[in-house]
Amino acid sequence: MSKVQVEIIGISASASAGGAYALLLKEVFGPRRIPIVIGSFEAQSIAAILENIKPPRPLTHDLLKSVIEELGATVVEVYIDEIIDGTFYSKLILELSGLTIDIDSRPSDAIAIAVRTKSPIYMSSTVIDRTGFVPSSDTILSKSSEKLEKDSAEDEFLAFTASYQAKISYLEKQLKDAIEKEDYERAASLRDEISKLTKKS
Repeated sequence: MSKVQVEIIGISASASAGGAYALLLKEVFGPRRIPIVIGSFEAQSIAAILENIKPPRPLTHDLLKSVIEELGATVVEVYIDEIIDGTFYSKLILELSGLTIDIDSRPSDAIAIAVRTKSPIYMSSTVIDRTGFVPSSDTILSKSSEKLEKDSAEDEFLAFTASYQAKISYLEKQLKDAIEKEDYERAASLRDEISKLTKKS
């Protein structure tokens, strides 16, 4: 399983997704984008650094950065290594006194620390194969078109959201059909799948 370096190209919000945010990542040396749904606090914490906004008092991720540095450790990288039932898993990798320490972390928290320490972000190639997509535009925007990249992030997140909502709608219809046919075993399975998806939203 190889590691692929990714970078942040935007953070988007959508009222149609109940106020959820998506952190949009992109392969550094490739065209694929990977959206990760994150909470509002983590989105604001990441955006504050990307937009050079200094809060009057340290945020939680600022505090964690300070603790890491005061203990003499350095952040080597963030590694998003798994996706299970639609949930991304990652590790915050530290180095302390010559030892490498892997800390289980939500990607949003790990990335909020990475942007503060200017540490690289990597993702498993397997995870990118499962979740990445290539923008519909025939032209891949260059880094000099950063504003256009950020503007396109909202459209891409809306497409991602629409796909998510369509899946929920389809499963709900299947559940209704299963109940009407008294196929309760299938209905229970569908209900569990809907429950997992809605919890992630």
